[in-house]
This record gives sequence, structure tokens and C-alpha cells, in this order.
Amino acid sequence: MGKIVNWVKNNKVEFAILVAILVVGAFLRLYKIADYMTYLGDEGRDVIVVRRLLLYFDPILIGPGTSIGNMYLGPLYYYLIAPSLWLAGFSPVGPSVFVALVGVLTVFLVWKFGREWFPSTGSGQVAWGSLIAAFFYAISPTVIIFSRSSWNPNVMPFFALLSVYSVWKIYQSREASREVGWWFMILGISYAFCLQSHYLGLLLLPTLGIFLFIKYLKLRKENLLKPFIKDSLIGLIIFLFLMSPLVIFDARHGWRNFEAMKKFFAVRQETVSIKPWKAIPKFYPILEKVNIRLLAGRNDFAGKTISFAFVVFLLWLLFNSKKLTINRQPLAIILTWLVFALLGLGLYKQEIYDHYYGFFFPAPFLLVGALAGVLANSGKRIGKIALFIILGSLFMVNLQNSPLRYPPNQQLRRAKEVAQKISEESAGRQFNLAVIAERNYEAGYQYFLEMWGKKVVKIDAQKPDTITNQLFVVCEMEKTKCDPTHSPKAEVANFGWSKIDTEWTVFGTTLYRLVHTK
Repeated sequence: MGKIVNWVKNNKVEFAILVAILVVGAFLRLYKIADYMTYLGDEGRDVIVVRRLLLYFDPILIGPGTSIGNMYLGPLYYYLIAPSLWLAGFSPVGPSVFVALVGVLTVFLVWKFGREWFPSTGSGQVAWGSLIAAFFYAISPTVIIFSRSSWNPNVMPFFALLSVYSVWKIYQSREASREVGWWFMILGISYAFCLQSHYLGLLLLPTLGIFLFIKYLKLRKENLLKPFIKDSLIGLIIFLFLMSPLVIFDARHGWRNFEAMKKFFAVRQETVSIKPWKAIPKFYPILEKVNIRLLAGRNDFAGKTISFAFVVFLLWLLFNSKKLTINRQPLAIILTWLVFALLGLGLYKQEIYDHYYGFFFPAPFLLVGALAGVLANSGKRIGKIALFIILGSLFMVNLQNSPLRYPPNQQLRRAKEVAQKISEESAGRQFNLAVIAERNYEAGYQYFLEMWGKKVVKIDAQKPDTITNQLFVVCEMEKTKCDPTHSPKAEVANFGWSKIDTEWTVFGTTLYRLVHTK
């Protein structure tokens, strides 16, 4: 605590700027979060599972399913959000607030780690590079959107950054010590959470492995391997323990997940290429897309410009590194992190969505911070002017596309109001539920109905007794596209021959009650 107080006294300006950045980051993530948060089927499914855990103490061995490959993640995310759901009185807003706070903490870590990697040039001077990295991470529209909703990939940036930093702390340590042992344990925990947030966390493994292997070779040369191996084994045991629920589930169900993963990588050539060189032509286009979505506020021109500036500046840095004061080793780990991420994504043959970047969200911002720090500390006026123009332009495009400039989606309110209408019209009787939508399914509505003790029954085609006398169909599409009695959805088809008994308009949706035709 004394060190923190002394640092604040000696760095009042930087501390004030940091506090302002964190306040801005918190505001952008927490402002009207109940109205802006995403609440669709996946979010409803998660709170259903966690609520049952809290009420019935039923251990969870498996997490959410992946969108492709029929694979399942581990359950750590469910356990992570459980306290926030309980503290919020089982409101789905609770986990979203928790994720938002994790997002704010990630902003702080971007500054903290950036300051250590690329410090100021003198005592008491402001570390502009780390502040710039944290500021743009705080205001990035894409990062904000994925920082204010409860979804397993949304906590991935925090654990990915912590994993990389843990490896850095192990790598830069001069000899084995208790501190190194702690960082191995943190690495085991953070990487397990990262991998169970999304399997794209596997693309983080080469970066972690390379720097651990280099450290291994150095210690081997110095005959100091024994403590390193002991600490690494402890970290590995912690990692395997946290992954064990998924393994236990797999063993109980004929290694379903393992077989799905093997098929995904060995057979599904329409999804992933096994030829690494095929990713090389995609490297720069993916870099542009990443910068457009993360750094440039989704502005194409700004993203392409910053990508070109990245390449030019890194080449210039390569040939002038001896003249500049920059910590090369942290720059190397950030570049390695980013390069393997881009190459890995280049092997993926289908659409790359924004949340796929979660395992390296902080990397481009830290790279911008590092390069900005070089210009800020160069002492050259033209460099500072160029920096001001570039950062000012990036600030404007991020501000123009801030999510708060758009009206809230009100998805949580819609789900609650529709569920309330179903609750009233079901008249205390059992009912089935179906949703007709482009990107949604029943779980979001089902959560509230279950919480209120309503008799919603999921149809099982093999069990006729699961078919009730009424089916409520929520159509989120235009009414002209709603045809509930002929919908191919399994929940509708399995209900059998039906007719519309009544319909209502509730919060922009059309709600139907279907009954069987006689």
C-alpha cells in the first residue's frame, strides 16, 4: 500500500489521467446497461443453467456449445458469473454488470502492463504510451459492445492478457523464485479460463509456448532447471484440474467432445485449412479488418490507414532500433501474440466475427501504445505532431461510432414483457414455447417463465406427454413473414396440426397461441 501511495504522490498527473480513463471506460460500459445489453437465446440459456446451479446445487461439468463443430466449452464461465446472478436477485443484468466490471479491469491492466513494458523515460514523467493504449481500449466501440453483455467470449480479453503477462513475468525473471511459482499458478488459472471462454484461445498457445521454451533453454544452460520444472508442473496441474470437469463429462458420454474436435480439425476441410502457408496471403487483409473493428471505430479508411502506418513504422523501427529507447522484449511478445493470431485466423475458411478477436483484443492497443510512446519520447517535433494528428483522428472515428449514439436494443425488456404476456394468457395451464426469429431462440423467454414458476414444457418428439394443449409462438420477424402454423421449427412441427387461437402484438413482436386442430 505504501508503494502505491508513494507512486501516486510522484505521478499525480498520470494518476489523474488514469482515473479519468477508467471513469470513461466504466461509463461507456455501465450506462443504461439493462437497456443496451445483449439478451438473446445464448444469454437466456446461460442464466437458466446458472440459476439451476444456485437453486439445486447441481454441479455443472460442461459449458456452452460452440456454433460450429458440435463441441462444448468447459463450465468455468458459469461458475464465474454465478455470484453476480445471485447478488442481482437472479436478474440477468447482474452477470452483464460483472462482465462490464471485468472490462473496466482489463482497461486498467492494459495501462498497468503497458506501463511496465513501455515506461516513461524518467522518474515522475507520464507514461503516455500506456495511457494511450488504455484510453483507446476504453473507448473502442467493438470492445465496449462485448464488454457490457454476459457471454462467455466477453471475458476472454482479460484472461488472455493475464496469460501473456504471466508468461512475460516468468520469461523476464533472472532466476527461479517464489514469485515465478505464483506466476505459473496464475498462468494455469488464466489460460484455463481463456480456453473455456472460446476454443480460439488455442491460438494463444504458440506465443505462450515459445517464450516458456526460450526460458527453459536459458535455465538449462545455467543448470537452474529444477525449480522451473517444479513450478511449471504446479501450474500445469492447476490448469488440468480446472479443465477436468469437461474431461469427466467427455468420459461419461463416449468422448463426444474429443471426437467432435478431432473431426473438426482432421475432416472439416471446409472450415479449417491444415496448410499453414495458405494463411500468409490473408495476413494483411485480416490485419486491416482487425484494425477497422478494434482501433478505428469500424471506419474502413481509418483502419486501412493505421494498418499501413503499423507496417511502415515497424519497418522504420527495425532499422532504427539502436537509436531509440524502447523495450524490445515486450514488443516482441506483443508482435508474436498478434502474428500468430492473424495467421491462425487466416486458416479459418468461414466468416470471422468480431468476438473471435477476443483472445488478442488488447494486443493492437498495446502496439499502438508502444509506437505512440516512441514518438512521444523521441523529442522530435514532427513526430509529436504526427502522433497528435493520428490519435486525434482515431479518437474522432471512435467517438462517431460510439454505441451510446445509437438507441438501446431493449432486448431484456422485450423478453420480460413477452414472457409476462405468456404468463398471463397461459392461465396457469401447461404450455409449449417456440420462437421464430433469424438469430434467437426460446431460452431468453424461458428463463423468466421458469423463474416465475410457469408450466413451460419443452417438447420431446419421442415423448407424447410433453405435447400440451397450447403452444405460444413468439415471432420476432415482420408479421408478413410470420406463418406459425407452417413453420419448419422443430418446436412448432412437433406440436402437430394446429391453428391460431389468438394473437397479440407485444413490444414489437407478434405473439400467437396455437391449439390443435380437431
